[in-house]
Amino acid sequence: MAIWTPNIDNMAGTRARALVEAIRQDIAAGLLKPGDRLPPQRELAYALRLSPNTVMRAYAEATRRGYVAGAVGRGTYVRSPVEHASESMPPSLGRTDQGPVDFSLNLPFPGAGGDALAGTLASLVRGGGLCAYLDHQQGDASARHAQAGARWIAQSGFDASGDNLVLTNGSQQGIFVSLMSTLRPGEPLLSEALTYAPLKAMARQLGLRLVGVPMDPEGLLPDALEAACRQWSAKVLYCTPTLQTPTTATMGEDRRRRIARIAEACDLVIIEDDVFGALPPARPVPLAAFAPDRTILVTGLSKSVAPGLRVGFVHSPEKLVQAIRSAVAVSTWMPPPLMAEVASRWIEDGTAERLNQEQRAHAARRQAMARQILAGLDVTADPHGLHLWLSMPDWWTSDAFVAAAERGGVLVRPASAFQVSSSQASNAVRLCLSHEASDERFAHGLRIVAGLAKSVTPHDLTV
Repeated sequence: MAIWTPNIDNMAGTRARALVEAIRQDIAAGLLKPGDRLPPQRELAYALRLSPNTVMRAYAEATRRGYVAGAVGRGTYVRSPVEHASESMPPSLGRTDQGPVDFSLNLPFPGAGGDALAGTLASLVRGGGLCAYLDHQQGDASARHAQAGARWIAQSGFDASGDNLVLTNGSQQGIFVSLMSTLRPGEPLLSEALTYAPLKAMARQLGLRLVGVPMDPEGLLPDALEAACRQWSAKVLYCTPTLQTPTTATMGEDRRRRIARIAEACDLVIIEDDVFGALPPARPVPLAAFAPDRTILVTGLSKSVAPGLRVGFVHSPEKLVQAIRSAVAVSTWMPPPLMAEVASRWIEDGTAERLNQEQRAHAARRQAMARQILAGLDVTADPHGLHLWLSMPDWWTSDAFVAAAERGGVLVRPASAFQVSSSQASNAVRLCLSHEASDERFAHGLRIVAGLAKSVTPHDLTV
């Protein structure tokens, strides 16, 4: 049988790109059908008078685009329509390149995961039993999902157990059910003085008294935490030890150990938000490792893998597991089974870690762009973070700067969005670096921010 030999002589671009386009066109025309094997790379290279390296690059790009896939024993084959259906996603369901440049939303890069999701869904279709993912989940399925979550957490060096893990609809719900399980209305909740903005809304919703604890560049100040515990008779602390939002602070191990000792001395439960914990190449060991009997560790995949993968993992001491499980049941009954299955498979087969590495590389690239464009300004950042903290010059207040930036077509968040109380004010804005898909829009927005911040007075620059 003759091998597939497309005519790429008159096609534009490099020979590798022309070969990728030929694959796409022949799939669309039905000349290559789902399951058809492409020729071995050396055979096709010989037939087309190309170098084997050119064919290898073309096959790799066609795989990345979702046209084909490779498998041991099958070679390179054409994927079924469902496997690359992600390309037909309506643009309205994704992020837009219209309107203001948006640095206000702390989301990872949107471009990763589409091909992986298409392949996973196709695998589920081939395996049959799809109706199970439309049914209530309990027993073995839920246990397997919990074990996958424990495996994800264990990569940080903390010995997590699936028996102590509860799945949620993202880490934000994980924080909410942790608060529901540990506090009653009117009781104090300690947090960093600048904290995760939704925590303020959660505290109001649950009738809690949110108390801010002073910070330094490494995060929570241990002495200030101990004083707050005694002053307020507090029994719960919420904190983000790694890549804290908005400040980007990351606690060192000594600081984490001190916080753990204070929690033990003050009989304090820690709700540790580790949603950014997978982004640094050397993942910091969570606080939970130093205080396992009093730490609820909350994490998920929406910051490090894909923003729409709303699966959270709440790992807690055994004595709190049932209370957290009940809080999930009261609020949402259960996470969507299909989403939990995708997350579990991705953790088990390494897809989650691969996408995490892609997000990490993207964050590092965007941070490098920001360092260059914002040079000369007072910026606090981490090379692996999704955001940065821009301190204002004396002539700006953060609220006035936010308003001016919005008039210039850029959205940023002021310190007031994160401040627990006005007595602990900070004059800075947070910029999130991965929401904008386009490098051009991203750089344009940063130049507007830099121009505003460097203007002699707020009135000197027209944007």
